[in-house]
Amino acid sequence: MTPDSVVTIFQQALEVILVLTMITLIPALMVGLLVSMFQAATQINEMTLSFIPKLLITLVTLMAAGPWMLRLILEYTSKLIHDIPYLIG
Repeated sequence: MTPDSVVTIFQQALEVILVLTMITLIPALMVGLLVSMFQAATQINEMTLSFIPKLLITLVTLMAAGPWMLRLILEYTSKLIHDIPYLIG
């Protein structure tokens, strides 16, 4: 196992992690921004007003993108397991 192969595996793992986290974080951040603008316009300072919509959009995003996310993780894992003989020797 060469240092180049270790760096490549680590880079691919970070790319998969980045994609999976951004899928769930970006919609929650957008909803949080919209709710914050609404709170600033109406001067309502209720903590649950920002928490509940972000929670709901995160759940909806996970339900919608969940199969794709699982497929991405499984493809990466199966590729990594398939490449074990080439990485060892």
